[in-house]
Amino acid sequence: MADWLVWMIVAGALAAAEVMTLTLVLGMLAVAGLAAAVVAGIGAPAAVQIGAFAGGSVLLLGVVRPVARRHRHMPVALRTGTAALVGRRGIAVTAIDGTSGQVRIGGETWSARCYDDSQLIPAGAAVDIAQIDGATAVVIPLESS
Repeated sequence: MADWLVWMIVAGALAAAEVMTLTLVLGMLAVAGLAAAVVAGIGAPAAVQIGAFAGGSVLLLGVVRPVARRHRHMPVALRTGTAALVGRRGIAVTAIDGTSGQVRIGGETWSARCYDDSQLIPAGAAVDIAQIDGATAVVIPLESS
């Protein structure tokens, strides 16, 4: 069997294992296996093929993986859009019940509703933003208010 075909089978097996585990490590090893397949395809000896696989693995795991992990674990402070509003505090502009109301969040007025349909939050009460549902803030009253 041709060397490049063996490396393609190795890369395919590693890629399939990556799909099952979602660890990002096996996917990078699969890419290194593709690099070794290319080197084998041009007729390089086995030692060079193994070196290409090892070098590609070290490069990908040492450079790409730390960058990908940093992006995957994005801190709360860097969230944008409506995701940045979740967890913030607001003030009820009007009375808020399970279906309607308004809340001021950082200078903006949003339509709001209570997380618990049976609650009624009076105007002026402090609330926590539990989630954003479309253009409506779903709020929870603060215990201290």
